[in-house]
Amino acid sequence: MSARRWFPLMLCLVLAACAGQARETAAARDDEASARQLLVMLRLPAAHFRADAPYAPDYGATGHEARRRVADALARQYGLTIVDDWPMPSIGVDCFVMQATGQAPLAPLVEHLSADPRVESAQQVNLFDVLGDSDPLYALQPSAMQWHLSDLHKMTTGKRVRVAQVDSGVELDHPDLAGQVALARNFVTGRPEAGEMHGTAVAGIIAARADNGIGIAGIAPDATFIALRACWENPGRSATATCSSFTLAKALQFALDERADVINLSVGGPRDVLLARLLDVALSRDITVVAAVDPNASDGGFPASHGGVLGITADGMQRGNGSGKFLAAPGREIPTTLPGHKWGMVSGSSFAAAHVTGLVALLLQLSPKVQPQQLRSVLAYREVPALATDAIAEKPILVDACAAVARTAGTCACACAAGRRASLQNP
Repeated sequence: MSARRWFPLMLCLVLAACAGQARETAAARDDEASARQLLVMLRLPAAHFRADAPYAPDYGATGHEARRRVADALARQYGLTIVDDWPMPSIGVDCFVMQATGQAPLAPLVEHLSADPRVESAQQVNLFDVLGDSDPLYALQPSAMQWHLSDLHKMTTGKRVRVAQVDSGVELDHPDLAGQVALARNFVTGRPEAGEMHGTAVAGIIAARADNGIGIAGIAPDATFIALRACWENPGRSATATCSSFTLAKALQFALDERADVINLSVGGPRDVLLARLLDVALSRDITVVAAVDPNASDGGFPASHGGVLGITADGMQRGNGSGKFLAAPGREIPTTLPGHKWGMVSGSSFAAAHVTGLVALLLQLSPKVQPQQLRSVLAYREVPALATDAIAEKPILVDACAAVARTAGTCACACAAGRRASLQNP
């Protein structure tokens, strides 16, 4: 190659490398800044006393301006800078994100803020990771064979069930997802909307179009699918994504406002007070919350370990303590949608949780009034031998989709043996 042709090529490579390094440096700065952020909750007055009720996403100026003045005063007093805010009417607060300067420990600051009579509660911002193991193989294989998906779809496809996915961005124009997403929102401030690997992969497992002659069939292809971006990809590592307490809380509040029937949370991190409160509201409204189990956390991680949440692990990949309270679903070498209008193979508890989220939508179409605790009983049903050992009892229960649909519909969904028919008639 001549020097005249070689030089422009090398220049492009150098510029691309510099741009990638700049993105990674910016992302590192963002994560470092998030580690110094606090969430400060201010009380909302009761709805019938509020001048700005109803509390819409662009909530009225009068009440919010008063709370903003309080937040400004708090920020000045405690040496903080207000970064963002969002209404959380389901738990009666305005949530303000405040940035701490310097390197002083945050715990004493949180304690002082929590004791301030103007403050409803305060906490440090936590960071969460999506839970998947990515090494996509761009060769599609038959999907959902063990769940007999075509048989299930003869009975139910998730119609009229509202499924909210809280994750990284979904590629809305993917050939297997185009027209499948009823509503999409981006809650990651300062980062443009994007189709990202993890969110697109989870969405495909739940809602990919069926019988279109390409790709895969989602577990619940006719569900009303809501894609909520609360996580962002880490530059250079498209399989990984990060979320914060604040972005996840905004997305959960939106899912509550949109009256979701099922919420998918394929993320894991430390226990978080704000998110726990929002999850409790969802569960109190009979919204089923499906979360991925973190195989590296002794208790399965949060939110999978939160009471009332369906914690899902990938079949054969679970480890750690307390696994007997979780359910197991397909999560290894799963074919699904990927950004760039592609398909590939993924593995991880995130994708097992996506399977169960879709299955819950199928069950809710058959029985819309079934409650989350009842769904767990349906999904977790198995006959345990009288002489079962503690080791067996501590293993996650493998979800049997055919049995779950059959128990909900009252008739066999797949080819049924005589013994299974009897157990379905006498659960």
